[in-house]
Amino acid sequence: QVQLVESGGGLVQIGGSLRLSCAASGFVFSTNAMGWYRQAPGRQRELVASISEAGVRKYADPVKGRFTISRDNAKTTVYLQMNSLKPEDTAVYYCDRLRAGSPVGNWGQGTQVTVSS
Repeated sequence: QVQLVESGGGLVQIGGSLRLSCAASGFVFSTNAMGWYRQAPGRQRELVASISEAGVRKYADPVKGRFTISRDNAKTTVYLQMNSLKPEDTAVYYCDRLRAGSPVGNWGQGTQVTVSS
């Protein structure tokens, strides 16, 4: 059974940092591209960052220079380091594996990130 468990969210001040973790199981982690998505109330879920099985990283324009995605294949975990946080970053953050740039759709509970104003 595929499981994706997000953690690390919380309440943070503007300009602060958080590190999100996504623990994966139930599939061959090392051969899958992974992505972080976020969804704010009333808005579409959007891809924030992705990392391929070869380690190629891509970022959405609003987070470029502020967020860093990484993966640890030994721990089957993908991370999202979030710096210089802004109120617009407030959302529930989810991880998923990607196929041709699209999520597979095994959405978990996500982790809430709230950036104070």
